[in-house]
Amino acid sequence: MEVTIKEEVRAEIKIWNYVLGYVKIAVVKCAIELGIADVIENYGRPMPLSELATALRCEPSRLHRIMRFMVHDRIFKQEPINQHTVGFSSTPLSRCLLKGGEKSMAAFILLMSSPTCLAPWHSLSARVLETGNNISPFEVANGKDLWSYTEANPDFRELFNNAMGCHARLTVQATIEGCPEVFDGVESLVDVGGGNGTALSLLVKAFPWIRGINFDLPHVVAVSAKSDSIENVGGDMFMSIPNADAAFLMWVLHDWDDEECIKILKKCREAIPEDKGKVIIVEAVLEEDKEGDELGGVGLMLDTALMAITNKGKERTLKEWSYVLRQSGFTRFNVKPTRAVQSVIEAYP
Repeated sequence: MEVTIKEEVRAEIKIWNYVLGYVKIAVVKCAIELGIADVIENYGRPMPLSELATALRCEPSRLHRIMRFMVHDRIFKQEPINQHTVGFSSTPLSRCLLKGGEKSMAAFILLMSSPTCLAPWHSLSARVLETGNNISPFEVANGKDLWSYTEANPDFRELFNNAMGCHARLTVQATIEGCPEVFDGVESLVDVGGGNGTALSLLVKAFPWIRGINFDLPHVVAVSAKSDSIENVGGDMFMSIPNADAAFLMWVLHDWDDEECIKILKKCREAIPEDKGKVIIVEAVLEEDKEGDELGGVGLMLDTALMAITNKGKERTLKEWSYVLRQSGFTRFNVKPTRAVQSVIEAYP
């Protein structure tokens, strides 16, 4: 009976977290828009509420309520300044909210909390109920699929590109630190769906012997940064991919269904040498039966987000990755975990 009562109490607390789950993302978005993390980080010591309110031009009592919530959620911490005053200090979590921080996730939070990306979630149940319909909740809410909408709306495109750049910095760094041997012997690398070139620029900086090809749709690479070690090439990955020792795909294949993934991977296989070429895939590898795995939980949330935002995208299990790779003509592959939610998959002809 005592166990049952404790379970009921935990359930009641958890259901309140679902009832008010949107509060966390709303408060974090508010903190980014106000620049709270930046001001506290730059202050260099515990910052009293009065000075924080002055610096941000905020109403002190309302700011206090926001800060109280974030301290409780361990985004910031409170430390004594003197016998009568406490101040707010940075934490590793608050540094993820810095607008220009090395490990910042601010751009990603602003994208996912934008009205454009929040609206599709109201149609998730309809997506689950329907059969034979590949129109995403994003398209229902915004009138266009993600890619068409991004191309047609410059403000959202900037949000999206900033978020992808933010993700690239974190994930590429985890790849460089965790699996540097993946790039040994690779003299030329084509980043398929490379966007604004952030990922590739980090890779060629870390491995200066690599000649990079940033490959994406023409309107995407048209605004990519120019570099001596990187060539920007516009095209369609379903048609052909520039030749290189290795093809690099990060957060690309999860946007497509198996049939389209196989088409992309076959084009990658055509672009690399038969004898020494390989495809380097940086994506989540789901482990459905692994309970208590926090990174695994993030992967499952990403998979659900893909259901809401893309028409056919999904995260894949090891078995599902094996299927699309074998069907694409790859004879072997290996998977290397990183400290990020994504793993590195090396696939060979």
